[in-house]
Amino acid sequence: MRAIGGLRAFGGLWRWRHNPLRRTTDLVEAWLAFAALVLILVAAPLIGAVVGTTAQSALQQSVRDQQQSRHRVTATVVKKVDGSPLDPDPETATTRDRQSRVVADWTGPDGTRRHGTVMANLKTPQPGDHFTLWTDGQGRTVGRPLDTVTATTHAVLAGFGATVLSAGLVEGVRRLIVWRMVRHRYTRWDQAWDKAGPDWGRTGAGS
Repeated sequence: MRAIGGLRAFGGLWRWRHNPLRRTTDLVEAWLAFAALVLILVAAPLIGAVVGTTAQSALQQSVRDQQQSRHRVTATVVKKVDGSPLDPDPETATTRDRQSRVVADWTGPDGTRRHGTVMANLKTPQPGDHFTLWTDGQGRTVGRPLDTVTATTHAVLAGFGATVLSAGLVEGVRRLIVWRMVRHRYTRWDQAWDKAGPDWGRTGAGS
C-alpha cells in the first residue's frame, strides 16, 4: 500500500508540473510522499542490514566466548527434590528435554568437588543417575552456552525489527509533517474568511 501511494505521488508530481490549479502544498505533499517511499524502500532495509550484521558479529563473538568459558561436566544424582518436572529454557533446549530439581555431586574443570541443588535433564531421576551440567572454570553452574543457530536467529530478528522500526519512523514523520501542513492550511483559510466575512454581500446591498 505504501508503494502504491508513493507511485501515485510520483504520478501526481508529473501531472502537476504545469497545472495552473496546483498549490505549493500539493507539490510539497507529493514530494514528501515520494521521499518517504524512497527511504522506506532503500534506507530502511539498509539500516536493518547494518543492525543485523552488527548483531550477528556481536552474538557470534558471544557464542565463541561462552563455548570457551563454559564446560560440560558429568554430575551424579544424590536425591531428587520434591516437585514436578520443569520445562526447559525454550531458547536453549529441545522440546524433548524435561528438567527435574535434584541434589547432585560433580567435579569442576579445575578439580573442585561441588555439591548442590541443580536442574537435571532427567524425567525420573534416581540416586546414582548421571547427567550433564554446564559450569564455569571453577565448577559453578551456568546456563548452556549460546549456539550459532540461536545467535543467527536473534540477529535476523534484530535486523528485521530495525527495518520495520525505521520504516515506521519515516512514515510517522511524513504523517506529522502533512498534519501540520493541513493545520496551517486551515488556519490560513480561517484568517482569510475572517477578513472576507464582514464584507460578504456588502456590494449591492439594499439593491
